Amino acid sequence: MLTMIGKRLMFAIPSLIGVVIVTFLLTRALPGDPAAYFAGPAASKEAIEQIRKKLGFDKPLIEQFFRYTNDLAHGDFGTSLTTGQPVATEIRNRLPASAELTLLGLIVSVTIAIPLGVLAATRPGSWIDHLCRVTTTAGVSLPVFFTGLVLVYLFYFRLGWSPAPLGRLDVFYSAPTHVTGFYLIDTLIARDLEAFRSALSQLILPAATLAIFSLAPIARMTRASMLAVLASDFVRTARASGLSPSTVIVTYAFRNAMLPVITTLSMVFSFLLGANVLVEKVFAWPGIGSYAVEALISSDFAPVQGFVLTMAVMYVLLNLFIDILYGVIDPRVRLEG
Repeated sequence: MLTMIGKRLMFAIPSLIGVVIVTFLLTRALPGDPAAYFAGPAASKEAIEQIRKKLGFDKPLIEQFFRYTNDLAHGDFGTSLTTGQPVATEIRNRLPASAELTLLGLIVSVTIAIPLGVLAATRPGSWIDHLCRVTTTAGVSLPVFFTGLVLVYLFYFRLGWSPAPLGRLDVFYSAPTHVTGFYLIDTLIARDLEAFRSALSQLILPAATLAIFSLAPIARMTRASMLAVLASDFVRTARASGLSPSTVIVTYAFRNAMLPVITTLSMVFSFLLGANVLVEKVFAWPGIGSYAVEALISSDFAPVQGFVLTMAVMYVLLNLFIDILYGVIDPRVRLEG
């Protein structure tokens, strides 16, 4: 297992280097001039040139790249021109908001999708099988921003069941003392149940939006994987041995069907990190996705580069975790490693 983890980490290093290079070049190729943006529409060419020189954008591209990589080596992601704060500090403060939203959406999705896929596979042609197909089709067809807007219109504007989509807490509550950065956990640690209910109510709609988006591929893969395993020889042997249906499904079929499902979970989580950007804008969620979008609009390079690099590191760590989970579920993976 340790050998396998070491190999995965070695393969991840070139990927991260490629992400740094591509992100740097793409941000420089984007239209817009940060110096002109911050100088204002009435600024003269001399003023814009002075700002460009102060920001270091007058240097050759290769010199800018080496300066950027040298700062990265020292843990410096640069400074945001729009907020004036270090990018690393902004990402550290905003990352828990995005992580809490993404993880809750994934947990809700997995809680619904895996049992739905298992029931659909064990009862083919039944009403629950048709429900699974309709649900997966709807989840794939609906864009995530459209789903979010529909939920806001229905549950906030029309029914009034949900609070205003304006951040992580209602305006009448203050943020809890920072422990984990997850408001649901921090409010429980502080024993502030009113703030906990407020944080949970603010989370329901955006998490449901992400859950609807991610439910379709997980349920579909669970159903297909379970159907394939249930038709295998060892499952037929287990049934012929007189084992109960629940034992056959849970002990034999479900564990062997989990590997492709786990692969799908890793892909879905990476998709959610991208979809988070749109959901955060719809619900005014103060995460790193909305931070990156605002920086991109103002041609602020440092936050965009920091956002992409953070997402790349999270994706690498996620794949490493999935590889370890493979080894726990299937011992053959450890032997191959």
